[in-house]
Order: sequence, then structure tokens, then C-alpha cells
Amino acid sequence: MIQRLLAGLLLIVALTAMPALARENGEGEGAPSGAISVQDNAATDLAILNRIGSILGQVDDFDRVDVQVDAGIVSLSGEVTEQSATERLKSLIARIDGVVAIQDHVLLSTDIGTRLESVRERFAARMNQVVAGLPFVVLGLIVGALIVLVGGWISRREKTMARIAPNPFIAEFLSQTIRLTSWIVALVVALDLMEATTLLNTLLGAAGIFGLSLSFAARDTIEGFVATILLSLRQPFRPNDLIEVNGERGRVIRLTSRGTTLLTLDGNHIRFPNQIIYKAVLTNFTRNPERRFLVDLTVDPAADLGRARDLVLRELARMGFVLARPEPVAWVEASGNEFIVIRAGGWVSQEGTDFDLARGEAYRQLRKALDAEGFAIPELVHRIHVENQTERDADKPDTSPSKRRERAPDLSPDAAFEQLVDRGRVNDGRDLLEPARPKPGG
Repeated sequence: MIQRLLAGLLLIVALTAMPALARENGEGEGAPSGAISVQDNAATDLAILNRIGSILGQVDDFDRVDVQVDAGIVSLSGEVTEQSATERLKSLIARIDGVVAIQDHVLLSTDIGTRLESVRERFAARMNQVVAGLPFVVLGLIVGALIVLVGGWISRREKTMARIAPNPFIAEFLSQTIRLTSWIVALVVALDLMEATTLLNTLLGAAGIFGLSLSFAARDTIEGFVATILLSLRQPFRPNDLIEVNGERGRVIRLTSRGTTLLTLDGNHIRFPNQIIYKAVLTNFTRNPERRFLVDLTVDPAADLGRARDLVLRELARMGFVLARPEPVAWVEASGNEFIVIRAGGWVSQEGTDFDLARGEAYRQLRKALDAEGFAIPELVHRIHVENQTERDADKPDTSPSKRRERAPDLSPDAAFEQLVDRGRVNDGRDLLEPARPKPGG
């Protein structure tokens, strides 16, 4: 940031030094321009001298200035009461046809009385200008004050801003923008009515240079501010949504003007700057209530793969937490010589059902059904085992109805983790997200 500030200051210095460099290179006012005539005679010099004399006779500031002309070169000598009078005189002489060059030997007068008289006249002229412009100054102040009052009144309409803006941050931003705009408009209108256009142009130029320097120095801050506005308007997630950003997965706790806070499934708080959230690839697992899980089931390559796949589809259809629409799917993945993978997928509703628990329960039931039908997990190490009939009967699975009855697993979301999420969402007025939508039956 320090380097950017130095770059902005160097830019301002360079822009300020350009007029001085132009004057040093002879590009300032008062230098004669145009082609120099080849004629050189006394008549031309006399005409130039007469013309300059008539000009000096009409201006009181130049009554102590002497002029000589030789070969088109004008030599000035004498005294003036102000340094600016010499520059005006040289500018006038440079406009006379036939002038080749101007030699300035004019000195600033050392007569205190004469200079004080000049100051008194100049002060009186300025006072006359101020008195003549007082009505316009008063008018400009009144109009500017009215504009500021109207802008402040509009910016304080909280109910109106709440209806226009989607959240408190945007409402506050609109209020500040209206207030700042009213001050800028009031200043421009007041200076225009006061006929202070030179001051207005100077202020606008300085504001442009300052804004350019500030944009370089505070680029990250401005980027974060703009990202906060865009996230507040678009709302890509809501409170309690499960999202994944840059490999980090968690529930959304809050969105503030400085960053977005997530609560990971392990109970850790992670805060991302808003510009990273806006530019990153963001996955929202909660926006769509229906979500599909996938499980991989390994079977022996020598098994009947078609029958195993059909068995998986039937078991998925029997599970109460698996949705009938969209339908469950299963297909065979070619994996290797030692085993074959059957990939199964089913859809669950995340409203009232924990996705990870449902996926784990689906794998358990599918694995159990495959093992019961002889589609066991293939062993990587081949062993020879000799057994008698009694051992074979003892190893057979008990498929009696009493043994098949199982207690239905609880697949509802973890209540303790939901309490962690609720405690993390502190309502201090800085959260920019809309409240979470209530779940059916909640």
C-alpha cells in the first residue's frame, strides 16, 4: 500500500511540474511567434515603436516603462509596481506584427508610496467585486443548503430504503450514497451560482487526481467492498446453507462487510474475505433440497453382474429414505482383475434427513443384501480352507424372520450441531444475509 501511495504522489508531482517545464522550455506566453520578415528598415521599427507607445499611453501601469526598437527587437526598461505587469506587457507586445524578440530590463519599483497606492487600488477593486457578488454568494449558499437538507431527509427514510434494498448493508450504502451525492451537487451548484468556475475546475481536478491515487492505494479494500455489495444483492447462499469454497466445506454462519464465516462439520470457524468468496468456485449443497448420494460396492469378477445390479436397484427402492423420483440408478464400473465395482446412487431429501447418515446407511444395507445373496467382497489373498459339514452349517447366515428384524436407523440431522450453528449466528445487526427459510413442519 505504501508503494501505491508513493506512485500516486509521484503522479501528482509530475502533473504539477509540467507547466513549469513548459515555461523553462520557452513554451510560455509572451514569446513572439510566426515567420521573421527579411525586410529591416527604420520605417518598420518606427511603426512598431508608435504602436507600442499608443498602447502604453492607455494603461496606467506602464507609464514608467521606456521602449526602444531596433531591427524588430523591442527593448523594455523602467519600473513597474507589480511583477505581473511586466508579463502582461510582454504578452501585448508579442502580438504586434513585426516584433522579432523582446528584451526585458524592467525592474520592480522600490517606491513604497507608489506600490502601496497600487495595492490600495487593487484592494478596492476586489472589494467592489465582492460586494457586487454578495447576492450570488447568498443565493448559492441557500440553494446548496436546500439540496443538502433534501438529500439528508431522503437518506433518513429507513422504511423506504428497507423496501428498496434487500438487506441493511445495501440500505446503508444507498443512504450514504444519497447523502454524499447531495453534498457534491450542492457544492457544484453553489460555486456555479457564485460564478467561481475557476475554483470549481480546480476542485474537480484535485478530486480526480485524489480519487485515482486512492484507487491504486486501496485497491484490495475497494475490491472487497464491491464484492460485499454484489454478494448482498445476488445472495448465492443463505444462513445455515452447506457450501464448499476452495476445498473448505461448512455451514454459513454470517455475511458481513468484511467477510463470510463458515462453521465446518468439525466445529471450526473459517472466515473468507468476500472478494475470495465472489471469485471462487462455490458449491451450495443446500439450495436444492434433493441431493443424490453415490456408493461403491465391490463384487467378485466371476459373479453375475446383471443380477447383482438388479439386486442393488431393488434394495434402493425398498429404502424408505430414498426418493422414488428421481429413480435410483446403478451401473457397473470396470475396475480390475481382482474385483468389480457396482456404483449405486439414490436421491434423498435434505429436509429432515442427514445426507451423510443416509449415504452410510444405504451402503450398509446394500452391502448386507449383496453378502446375503453370495456377492461377497473378493479376497485379494487366496487361501485353502478345509471344513466339515458341521462347520458349514454353522457358517450359514441365519435368515429367520426374527433375526432379520432391525430397528430403523435415525437419519435426522444432528441436533447438537444445529445448536452450534444457531449459537454462531449472533444477531448484532451486521449480518447481510436473509433469514433462513423455515423447514416444513418447523
